[in-house]
Amino acid sequence: MTRVEREGDGFVVDAAILSAAFGRPEPEIRAAMADGRMTTRCEAGSGEDAGRWRLTFFHAGRAFRLTVDAEGQVLKRAIFDVPQSPFSIP
Repeated sequence: MTRVEREGDGFVVDAAILSAAFGRPEPEIRAAMADGRMTTRCEAGSGEDAGRWRLTFFHAGRAFRLTVDAEGQVLKRAIFDVPQSPFSIP
């Protein structure tokens, strides 16, 4: 899988996509997801954005956001800095 796939009410994103976005090896991405160093948020669009979702991944002061349609087709990508909480896991 090298794309985003719909799975029930959520989505599955290939670790290769996250690896490229964060510039980290895939095993490190998987470990960060497993131990809570990487977190995610999934938001469903409404109104004129109905049928679209924002999938945002947060890790080490950076965020990677994908906007996808119902089939998992990537419509937009963005990478940006986010402030880290003093309670974040390093």
